Amino acid sequence: MENGGEKVQPTSQTYAIMLLAWLRFNSASEKPVHLASALNPSKLLSNLIARGISPTTVITDRVVSSSSEASQIIQLLSKSAVDMNLSRVVTELGQAEAIGCQLPDPLGNVPEVNPVTKLKTLPDVISEDGTPVPEELAREVPFNLNNLRKHLAKVSLARRVLPEDVAARQKLLEESAYEVASEVFDELGLSNPSLRRAGLQRWMWDWYQKLSAHLETEIASRFRVCTMVHHSIYDRVGPEKQLAPFLALIKPEKLSLITILEVMRLHGSGGVNDGMKTARALLAVGRAVENEYKAEMCKRNNIAIPAHARAGGDHGYFSGLGYRDLHARRVTAAKYMEDSEEWTSEWTQVLRVRMGSVLVDSLMKVATVERVAVDKNTGQEVKEEQSAFCHSYEFVRGQKLGVIRLNPVVTERLAKDDLRETLHPRHLPMLVKPKPWLGPDEGGYFYNKSSVMRFKDSAEQQTYLEHATTLGNVELVYAGLDVLGSTPWKINRQIFDVVLEVWNSGERLCKIPPVAFDKPQPEKPENYHTDIKARSVYSQRLRAYQQDKANNHSDRCSVNYKIEIARAFLGDVFYLPHNLDFRGRAYPIPPHLNHIGDDLSRGLLMFAEAKPLGERGLRWLKIHLANLYGFDKGSFDERVAFVMNHLDDIYDSAERPLEGRRWWTTAGDPWQCLSTCMELRAALESGNPEGYMSTLPIHQDGTCNGLQHYAALGGDREGAAQVNLAATDRPSDVYTYVANMVNQVVEDDAAEGDRVAQMLVGKISRKVVKQTVMTTVYGVTYIGARDQIERQLKDRGDIPEEECWATSSYLARKVLYCIGDLFAGAKAIQTWLNLCARLISKSIPGDRLEEAIQREQRKEGSPVNILSRIRKEQMAAVVWTTPLGLPIVQPYRKTKRKQIMTALQTVYISDPNSPAEVNGVKQASAFPPNFIHSLDATHMMLTALECRTRGIVFASVHDSYWTHACSIDQMSAIIRDTFIALHSSDILGKLEAEFKARYADYKVPLASLRVGTFLKKLKTAGVRIVASPEEAAAIKSIHTSTFDPLIDVSETATSSITSPSCPSTSDSKLLTPSSDSNVDNTPKKRRTRRRASSKTPGVAENEESEAEEEENIDADTLLADKFISLPALIPPLPKKGDFQVETIKKSLYFFS
Repeated sequence: MENGGEKVQPTSQTYAIMLLAWLRFNSASEKPVHLASALNPSKLLSNLIARGISPTTVITDRVVSSSSEASQIIQLLSKSAVDMNLSRVVTELGQAEAIGCQLPDPLGNVPEVNPVTKLKTLPDVISEDGTPVPEELAREVPFNLNNLRKHLAKVSLARRVLPEDVAARQKLLEESAYEVASEVFDELGLSNPSLRRAGLQRWMWDWYQKLSAHLETEIASRFRVCTMVHHSIYDRVGPEKQLAPFLALIKPEKLSLITILEVMRLHGSGGVNDGMKTARALLAVGRAVENEYKAEMCKRNNIAIPAHARAGGDHGYFSGLGYRDLHARRVTAAKYMEDSEEWTSEWTQVLRVRMGSVLVDSLMKVATVERVAVDKNTGQEVKEEQSAFCHSYEFVRGQKLGVIRLNPVVTERLAKDDLRETLHPRHLPMLVKPKPWLGPDEGGYFYNKSSVMRFKDSAEQQTYLEHATTLGNVELVYAGLDVLGSTPWKINRQIFDVVLEVWNSGERLCKIPPVAFDKPQPEKPENYHTDIKARSVYSQRLRAYQQDKANNHSDRCSVNYKIEIARAFLGDVFYLPHNLDFRGRAYPIPPHLNHIGDDLSRGLLMFAEAKPLGERGLRWLKIHLANLYGFDKGSFDERVAFVMNHLDDIYDSAERPLEGRRWWTTAGDPWQCLSTCMELRAALESGNPEGYMSTLPIHQDGTCNGLQHYAALGGDREGAAQVNLAATDRPSDVYTYVANMVNQVVEDDAAEGDRVAQMLVGKISRKVVKQTVMTTVYGVTYIGARDQIERQLKDRGDIPEEECWATSSYLARKVLYCIGDLFAGAKAIQTWLNLCARLISKSIPGDRLEEAIQREQRKEGSPVNILSRIRKEQMAAVVWTTPLGLPIVQPYRKTKRKQIMTALQTVYISDPNSPAEVNGVKQASAFPPNFIHSLDATHMMLTALECRTRGIVFASVHDSYWTHACSIDQMSAIIRDTFIALHSSDILGKLEAEFKARYADYKVPLASLRVGTFLKKLKTAGVRIVASPEEAAAIKSIHTSTFDPLIDVSETATSSITSPSCPSTSDSKLLTPSSDSNVDNTPKKRRTRRRASSKTPGVAENEESEAEEEENIDADTLLADKFISLPALIPPLPKKGDFQVETIKKSLYFFS
């Protein structure tokens, strides 16, 4: 029948018989029958779909008489549908199974999540019978949220037909979001009431149909052009025409979906009202096409995935044999992945822009909307079809910026609708352990490519990482990510039920925003039109109110994502694949629901594995509850006593979270506090608290972890005491100490009548100053401190909106003043790191020196702008290696922009592969915090690996480490051991040696050191420049004394200064003073706007100033051929104090 050899066509009954035959007589059955021509379930499913036969019709045919066989056929077809990426079939079979199956459904008694809706304001909404719908009833679910709900519904249905086959369900989970969106559009294309309303979804369906047809014609046209021209003149065909092969990689229908979804997602981004930047839109669409193509290729290439290695092997992670075994396993596994696919290569920025240009331009041509208005003269309703998008220009900070704007009616439909975070299913948790990391882009998800490191267009970082991977230097990093990703999680059902009840009630509670914004609008003052100050205050309050109201919808969408995902994964064990940022810090890849998220996200999560509490575990559970409530500065005994004193409140919170006194809502982390209240009550009521099987993660948090690393690096005894590295009876709290100091200063100022200080009396809490104190050692500026404090003051809500800026400015100065020399040891190391980064960013490789001072062919007699040429050669970024072997490259450069002509406009994009001068200021300011972050990431990885070796479940949030209550004592010992091992390895000494080796041949122009107070800082840091008598004299002859304090003249020691030979004698004359009176060695004077005449008073001062300016220009120009070795300029390390890092073994509160 299938081959057409018979006169009859197969029916649903035919396929039902074939499936029964396969089920009863396949090779793995009890009665196998070998039939060469028998079709397997996948082939049968493919054929029946091709013939338009519904799988449900086949299953319900009367020849299938057994419910058991029907259920088995459903599972066979579902497995085949997943393998063939037929998500609709999985959904249909899931619904069939749900109707006929009597097994308990994990979501059977869980209420639906009320979605975020948007009130429609257009008057043309009608019901199915043609009657107008009242405005308050006309609400719709935002498109992207609808997309998410649609996909999660599929996941839930798949749970019914594939309850045990989590691998098949994971494949369905990673299916493309565009296919899900396509189904949403397809439903709108049927006889749906939605088509009778002029809504956003109807417009998008219309655009989708038109754009799909247009793209199909466009691609065919481009292929005809390419095939008609001879290969010798192909290169002369326009670059847009050469895109045909790339446009054909994905079906036009999916290209249409990608374009529409990406453009709608970018609405309002980049500071453009009612639109988006053209360059951003083109790049986003092009990149989305690239990602979707690669995702499809991953699905088509079913490559064997090696299983996870055992924890540390038989030798542990840190032995030489264990490490070699780890490396050998990864290399072997990587060979399975090597298939020489050319599709894995990255697309260029130019290709992405051109691809995006074609697609966006096509969308703008076909997308239209209907606008309705009333003619003022006749009073009649007028309708007009207009473009949904238009291209225009606007000026931003004096620069002309191309933008794509949305038609006003589209903007109205998108009002308050947050489309910026369109969720992709590949950003959901995984139902199976993540794929082990085998390389920079092989690991995590199975069917979608993921990168092991997050970096923005930094080809240099990618090259270093690939090289380190090839050499086998990053095995422990990859192993650490595998440990973090293999921790099993579950949704806390008790907390979820409370969250869902609060959500569906629409009330505001513990950072869950209300369904309707509940804050009162500022009242307009009576003297609004007469009093300028009153008008200004009212306007500022009104802006803040409107911003808060807009944020309320966005926050509610974000929480809705979390609750929808949590509901879909109820009853499942799932995993969170991890990757790194460029500093080595680990983050879960799923962005919406993970343990690094907010208090709500953490409260919803618990370990999937349960362990008995034990005596010590019960004590740590109580301490954990006190910490979450906010009572975390007392001793451990005091924290336990705090919990026992509030046992009645804890029981009331656990038993009646919403109907009771709601004690838990006053906690610092309310949802986690409620979760712990429920866990503690369950343990105490179990009859055997020590034997209670607990799944709650217990935290051990560092005390200002950056300062802890600084104190250990510098051996700073005083700093160590402030951050609990030293053994003490009670925990130290540097934040409270600073807050008390600031309060005293503010009270003194208030007593003297300072108005701003009077507003702040009694309002400076630990929380207000915490972030500023924490970031002081990271180089926070006054501006940064002011912004941090302003956010905290606004969150308090007891200072008027219009006064927050003035009070934060005042308070920032006082906080920075009070901190003063509190962290002197950390400041010294921070200064050393900063100076090293500044020197590196000013250096030039030795083999580039001669070319750097080469003179380009110019008109005869024009001076040589060597200084400008030298600056272009300063391209060295700060690169260092963490103790785990991970190379880190700071990506801060002055990116060059490239001009690309597109159908819409000329687009300027930055090419990450083109050489660019480093951003020296950013390199220097960012290096201290980045270096410290790389150390805390290393400490975390070491702890994770050691915990896995000892069989301890481990999770982390940077400097907060999580495990079961019964394992806290073991993990605490590991945390201290790994910290001691890390800081016993002379980290700064190794960093200095690495810099001197890596930049051994790099030279720094002397002229580049004459910037501001740089030379003074180098002198203070102990830098000395060795020079021969001749070189010292040559520098002195340039009439500059700025180097005198740094120069050590020596006839025997090797000089640090070099002067590369110039290409010709005439060139060298321009670089050194000359006695030849015929040669003009004087550089051109810098033009100045100041003009002075002999009659003007103060002319002498003006002339003196100009003379000094010209002398500086002379000195810089004449120093242009003087270079000094970079290693010679690296300052000596700050003197280390006498604090012994081993002391932390006795510190109870190091991590607590």
